[in-house]
Amino acid sequence: MTSHIAPAKLPALLKFLVLALVALTLAGLPFAAAAQDASSSAAPPATSSEEPAPPPAPAPIDPKTVVATVDGKDITEADLGFIAQDLGQQLQQVPPDQIRAYLLTQLIGNKLLAAAAIKGGLDQTDDYKLYVQYLQDHALNQAFIQQDVVAAVTPDQIKAEYDKEVAAMPDQDEVHARHILVSTEDDAKAIKAQLDGGADFATLAKEKSIEPGAKDSGGDLGFFTQDKMVKPFADAAFALKVGEISQPVQTQFGWHIIKVEERRKAAKPTLQDLTQQISQQLYVAKYRELLQNLRAAAKIDIPDAALQQQVEQQLGPNK
Repeated sequence: MTSHIAPAKLPALLKFLVLALVALTLAGLPFAAAAQDASSSAAPPATSSEEPAPPPAPAPIDPKTVVATVDGKDITEADLGFIAQDLGQQLQQVPPDQIRAYLLTQLIGNKLLAAAAIKGGLDQTDDYKLYVQYLQDHALNQAFIQQDVVAAVTPDQIKAEYDKEVAAMPDQDEVHARHILVSTEDDAKAIKAQLDGGADFATLAKEKSIEPGAKDSGGDLGFFTQDKMVKPFADAAFALKVGEISQPVQTQFGWHIIKVEERRKAAKPTLQDLTQQISQQLYVAKYRELLQNLRAAAKIDIPDAALQQQVEQQLGPNK
């Protein structure tokens, strides 16, 4: 069905009431996670000879559990989960111990406004019915993705992809270096002469370097790979042997004297480092595969040829 009525064009009050009505219409869908109680049970006091006992794990929450009723209409744990997902980052502004009360307050308002909208016959309007269909499709879409995309990506698949990516990563060297940063080449040459005469590098860095923090760090930059520094600095640092001190090196920040303290092979990222990135890659690949298969099995008609071409440019030809 092609609709020429976009939600953004609905009057503001009608849109708000439609959302409230839809909360009633879709409240029975079984796939939303229940909201978790932000408060946790306190652990029993420990004796002087024992470590504190860990707090007990929270009991599983039944999504059908009723937390309130409004004129005989139930608000359940599932409803708290639905609205928590909708509000998302807005909840970061709410104190953790107030989140459940905040969510319930919003849901009570939804129930009251939805009831008023039904009384006024808004649930019988064409705009409402069209919007309900859209939101129902969207909700089922999200449930399907959760079940057939997100849940289908297993830890074993993530580990296998991690092993493949790490094996393909080239080995990289990294150096541990210090530097002294000054404004002019003459200042840098004077410092180099002092170092050649036996002055302590860290001490001079604390006294002479204009780098913020050098007074505390002694110019210590820690370990870094060649791609992490500006090219003139990186080229000079990686050309040095351990213990060697460079000639003055100019960058956009000023003039540097560099000393390499250590060299080693850079550690490759751990599975924990890459789990989120790899998971997202696998989710996207799985989603595209599923969507392409569903498109190939469906009859999709877009009467506007130019629009069809644009869609296929985004999704690829429907094979």
